[in-house]
Amino acid sequence: MIIFPAIDLRDGKCVRLLRGDFAKETIYSSAPEEVALRWEREGAEYLHVVDLDGALAGKPKNTEVIKKILSNVQIPIELGGGIRTLETIENTLALGVTRVILGSAAVQNRDLVKEACRLYGDRIAVGIDAKDGIAAVDGWGISGGISAVELAKELASYGLKTIIYTDIARDGTLSGVNIEATAKLAAASGIDVIASGGVKSLEDIHALKVREEDGIIGVIAGKSIYEGTLSLPEAIASAR
Repeated sequence: MIIFPAIDLRDGKCVRLLRGDFAKETIYSSAPEEVALRWEREGAEYLHVVDLDGALAGKPKNTEVIKKILSNVQIPIELGGGIRTLETIENTLALGVTRVILGSAAVQNRDLVKEACRLYGDRIAVGIDAKDGIAAVDGWGISGGISAVELAKELASYGLKTIIYTDIARDGTLSGVNIEATAKLAAASGIDVIASGGVKSLEDIHALKVREEDGIIGVIAGKSIYEGTLSLPEAIASAR
């Protein structure tokens, strides 16, 4: 199981939001590329980067910072936020990003996901952000009108290989991962799932590791590693 340190970008800075609320922001660094290097030095195998401004605008906004991160580390990076056209996918992969994460686009434009999976295979992931089991769109402000499980099943039929599942109610709260909902999604869809939202401590890592056979292949650590409730090296060791 892979631990993905999260780097959320807003106005060129590394931040965390509480439950996806842009009004509840904590700034952790004005040099995200240094943060990326720190996580790599602590043993990270893969980084999870989100362009929050891009998610709101519907197009990439922190490209220069992302280029700095890419030039600063050797490990692969997956990137989401504002990626809603094939052209943007192509441009993002051309930067050197290993995997692109489609979010709102997956709910609103299934044809885009289908075509992206056909063209780029396992370099495409979909982020399903759910509230009470219903997929949300546009920076989590609006309900997408489809259950996370139904959406995942449909995406599986397109050949999608990876889903990042975030429980919005828990994101940035350090209240523990919604393991049951994550495992249910993985089992129902047959797609590899990366858990996200609410990670607090090694206890969460151990609990997810037990459900690896359900299809949970990784977990995103955000606030926990920034606030120190979780040690990244310890989490990586526990996940192996």
